[in-house]
Amino acid sequence: MTENTDTSQFNADELQAPAWLNVQFIEEVLSAYEKVPLHVTDLKITPATAQGDHYASVMFRTVAEYTTEKGKFSKPLIVKTMPEQEGHKKDMLSKSHIFETEILMYTKALPEFERILQEAGDNTKLYVPCIYHSLEPRQVMIFEDLVPQGYTVIRDRPATKEELKKVFSKLAKWHAVSMKVINERPDFLKEFKYGMWDMTEFLNDPMVTSGLPCFIEMLDKVPELMKYKPYFEKIKENYIQRMSEIMLEYRNGPQANRYYVLCHGDFHIRNMMFKNNKKTGAFEDVMLVDFQISNVCPITVDLTYSVYMLMESEERCELGKDFINYYFTVLEDTLQKVGFKGEMPTQSGLWEHIRGHRYYDFFLMTSFLGMMLAIKTKSLKLTDLILDPETRQKSYFLDAFLKDVKTLLPKFEKLGYFENL
Repeated sequence: MTENTDTSQFNADELQAPAWLNVQFIEEVLSAYEKVPLHVTDLKITPATAQGDHYASVMFRTVAEYTTEKGKFSKPLIVKTMPEQEGHKKDMLSKSHIFETEILMYTKALPEFERILQEAGDNTKLYVPCIYHSLEPRQVMIFEDLVPQGYTVIRDRPATKEELKKVFSKLAKWHAVSMKVINERPDFLKEFKYGMWDMTEFLNDPMVTSGLPCFIEMLDKVPELMKYKPYFEKIKENYIQRMSEIMLEYRNGPQANRYYVLCHGDFHIRNMMFKNNKKTGAFEDVMLVDFQISNVCPITVDLTYSVYMLMESEERCELGKDFINYYFTVLEDTLQKVGFKGEMPTQSGLWEHIRGHRYYDFFLMTSFLGMMLAIKTKSLKLTDLILDPETRQKSYFLDAFLKDVKTLLPKFEKLGYFENL
C-alpha cells in the first residue's frame, strides 16, 4: 500500500502506486536479484521525488521488508516507470525511446566506461546499479535507493563550487572515455541515437514552440532590451531547424574540428545526488542519474545546457567559463590516462565549438531558463509552467530571469552571436 504523507510537495501521478507495484512483484524482483527464495512481509511505497525534480517518468520510493533462510532483511528501492495516467505527460512520452536508452546506459555504456577507467587506475563510480529492468509488459527500472546511503538532491540552496567541480570532473571522465570508445569502436554506441531532438511530441509541445514568441513579447515590453528584438524576430522561423542541425550533427555528418561524445542530455541539478560525510559534513561524492535522453552528439549539448540549467547567475553570465575550463583539464588528463589515440581536443577548440553552436544558447535562454529559475525560486510550479500558457509567460518577467537576460544579451552581442543570423 502507499503510505499516507503530505501530498502537496509531490507530483500528482506519484501519489498512488499502480496496482502491479505490489508485494508479489517486488518479491519476484528481489528473489531474482538476491538469487535466493525470499518472502516479502511488508512493503511501504511513497513518492520518490518532489515537484520540479523531473517530468519524464513516474518514480516511487519503496522499502521492502523480507525474510530468507538467513533471517530478516530490509531493502530500500527506487521504482521508475512510464506514466500510466492519461494526460500531457503520457501523451508527450508514450512514443519516446527514453526507457530503452536508459536501460542501455545502465547495462551497457556505463559499466564499460567504468571498466575502462578502472583499467587506467581510476575507480570513479559513474552510476548506481540497476537491479531490475523491463520493457514488457511495462517499462520499469528498479535501483537501490541512494538516500539511505547518504545521497540527497539539492533543492533549497545553490550547489557549492566544490560540489560543481566534482560534477564536472565526473562528466569530463565520462565524456573522455566515450571519446575513446567512439574513436576505437564507434558501433558500440550506435544505439544511443535518441536525444531531446528526436522526441517529436516534445518538439511540438507549447513548452518548446511558445518559448521564442514569449521571449520576444518580453523584449517588446522591457525598454532596455527592445533593441534585441529584431535579432530574435529574424531567427524565429528557422531556429528550430538550426537547432536540429546541431543536435543531429554527428549522425548526419560529423564536422572537422568538432568534438563528439556520449552526452547525458539533461545535465541539471535535479539529476544529481550529492553525498556528505554523516559525521563531519564534508562533501564526498556526487552521483549522476536519469540517463533517458543520453545520445552521441556534440560535446556542447551537455556543456551549454549546464550553463543554463545547472550554474548560478554569476557563472552563467560568464557562460560558465571557469567550470568549463576546469572540465577541460579533467577531460584532457583522462584522455591521456585511458590511452586515447585520436586527435586531442584543445581548450580553444572547445570554446570555438561552444560558440559555433550559438543557436543552442538562444534556445535554452528563451525556452528553459525562465522555467528553471521559476522552479528554483519557487515562484511557479513545474506542471503549471508546462501546461498553462499564462503561467509560462509570467516566468519571462521574473526578476531573476530579467537579471540574467540583461547580462547575457550584451555578452552575446560582444561575442558576435547576432552577426550573420
